Amino acid sequence: MIDYQDLIAGLHQLGAQQSTLKKSTLTQWAEQLPEQIDQQLSQQRWGDLPQWQQSLEQLPALTASSCDFKQGVRIGEASDCSPQQQEELRAALMELHPWRKGPYALFGLDIDTEWRSDWKWDRLLPHIAPLQDRLVLDIGCGNGYHCWRMFGEGAQRVIGIDPSPRFVHQFYALKSFIPKAESNNPPVDVLPVDVLPLGIEHLPSELKAFDTVFSMGVLYHRRSPIGHLLELKDCLKNGGQLVLETLVIEGDEGQVLVPEGRYAKMRNVWFIPSPATMLSWLRKCGFKNPRLVDVCDTSADEQRSTEWMHFESLPDFLDPSDNKRTFEGHPAPRRAVFIAEC
Repeated sequence: MIDYQDLIAGLHQLGAQQSTLKKSTLTQWAEQLPEQIDQQLSQQRWGDLPQWQQSLEQLPALTASSCDFKQGVRIGEASDCSPQQQEELRAALMELHPWRKGPYALFGLDIDTEWRSDWKWDRLLPHIAPLQDRLVLDIGCGNGYHCWRMFGEGAQRVIGIDPSPRFVHQFYALKSFIPKAESNNPPVDVLPVDVLPLGIEHLPSELKAFDTVFSMGVLYHRRSPIGHLLELKDCLKNGGQLVLETLVIEGDEGQVLVPEGRYAKMRNVWFIPSPATMLSWLRKCGFKNPRLVDVCDTSADEQRSTEWMHFESLPDFLDPSDNKRTFEGHPAPRRAVFIAEC
């Protein structure tokens, strides 16, 4: 079973620091978390849950001699394990297939994930406020790749949320090998990076607790983009920073693609705005100084099938005769990064 006691204790501590006169929103959330986690990690909801839990139990007993979260996510060295242990490691992690976000280097094993998530990180990092000593929330974080990179930039605590228990188990498989807490010399008792099996709808309203909130690859899956932006604003402290990455189309203010059917073979894509429209939505929701800092067409080098993700990927989602179009005839995926303050 995944142990969240350090996280819950940490939230209580942060809540006490934030408010001495009344119970803080972080403290209230910490009190709700055990019940929320039990509900979200229920076998009645997820029939494969015992298999994912067994994968964690089958991991070899290894401890990383070194870690790096600054230049990538590298945990341990090949010399930390025997060839047999590396094979056991590979077999256990393959049980958690598909691996979508990464890549990871783990005890000499290269986990070549579907996405080169490090490329996205390299594009946005020069534009965001320094994360040193900040409380950070990553919404829709998948297996937590970017959470590790945020920790590598010096965040005080990073909390990722994602409703998929499979991805949550991928995160804790990796975390289990890291001495508490790697980035500090000497190590401290708690490694302040966690991924919770929750969606944004499970967060308390008007949380107003985080210095930086990331929402990457989430907005177009929400039925109400304005509603999602207001949820994000609710999570931020006054003066906090939003980092938003989403699909966009070319066009002027007011132009939005609303696919009637699928988009790139995805069912749940609702709104894909032009950058100008996205900026107007951010202003309408009360964000300050919204700006577009990066636009990038997604390439088959950045998103593709691999040994660690066998299913269809970007090349299969595009028109075979025109890679500027999706399989359905829509503009091919283009992603943009926006930054704004609360």
